[in-house]
Amino acid sequence: QVQMVESGGGLVEAGGSLRLSCAGSGRVFSTLAIGWFRQAPGKQREFVADVNSAGSIVSYLDSVSGRFTISRDNAKNLVYLQLNSLKPEDTAVYYCAGRYRGQMNYDYWGQGTQVTVTS
Repeated sequence: QVQMVESGGGLVEAGGSLRLSCAGSGRVFSTLAIGWFRQAPGKQREFVADVNSAGSIVSYLDSVSGRFTISRDNAKNLVYLQLNSLKPEDTAVYYCAGRYRGQMNYDYWGQGTQVTVTS
């Protein structure tokens, strides 16, 4: 079983930055691809970014590409999501999730961290 805990959310003005962290437990964490998702009030959860286990392959939602950066430190069992040039429409609860290599579904989810961007 893998546990995942997000942190780093908060209240920030438009144009500001935040760095979210996803801390994972267990040795298997470093073998998982990790994704970040978000869910705004009244909206469906959407994919934001993903990084493979080695940290060498990343993908992003088009609307965040160039503003957000996903990275990982497997020695510390941490995955980061750097949020720059934040916009009010980035306001949401952000979740990290883990999936096994070659699998599309994410098996492990954190509880989320709130990001609020004011105009």
